[in-house]
Amino acid sequence: MSLLGIKTSNPAFSNYFWNNSKDSTSKMSLSGIILKSVTMICLVGLTAAYTWKIFFAGTDVKWYTTIGMFVAIVISLVISFKQNLTKYLLPIYALAKGFFLGGISAYAHKRFPGLPLQAIGVTILTFLIMLFLFLTKIIVVTKKFRAVVITASITIFTIYIITWILSFFDIRVPFIYGTSWVAIGFNIIAAIVASLSLLLDFDYIDRYVGKAPKDKEWLATWGFLVTLIWLYVEVLRLLKKLAIRF
Repeated sequence: MSLLGIKTSNPAFSNYFWNNSKDSTSKMSLSGIILKSVTMICLVGLTAAYTWKIFFAGTDVKWYTTIGMFVAIVISLVISFKQNLTKYLLPIYALAKGFFLGGISAYAHKRFPGLPLQAIGVTILTFLIMLFLFLTKIIVVTKKFRAVVITASITIFTIYIITWILSFFDIRVPFIYGTSWVAIGFNIIAAIVASLSLLLDFDYIDRYVGKAPKDKEWLATWGFLVTLIWLYVEVLRLLKKLAIRF
């Protein structure tokens, strides 16, 4: 069972991107995905560190954050329909996301020192736990499991896009931006779904390593990066809400 032709929480891992895999002699490898993922994470860290630095130097990074997020969204849409451009667009996506993450992390650190570092720690721990659960088969990724996570992911992203558009008209949605128990509950659900999305990504990569064409490593890397960044953002927002609340 699939939703909109997507078999994982990231469109980068849909069947659409794996067409004609038998025509390639060089196949996707785990080492290739890891190398590309590490490289892209370094690019994210590069612009994030720059944004962080200029923020604490007194520069207003609001536009860095907003434009970075907007560029990342546009690139994601382009990649979804023009997968052959992924290897060229992914570095730009990573750099744009770095501006966004650097901005929101700097704002969070200014108000609650050390909070971004805690969020990074929780994200890494969650990644390791999900990897362990996948490797040990404690949680088995079935078709029904995929359908539930995909539906939840699409619902959450739709809500975020709508609230983001409304923010341009100074309309704030309390259960998204507030610190009520409803807002915290929504954030917890989003963080859980982001965590479960890692399992879907692990499963899809595992099934296509050695089968999909080599250049599909870029798509796998993009999808994996999307999940990790989403998880970090959810954890950071949740910790910030809890810090304000308590």
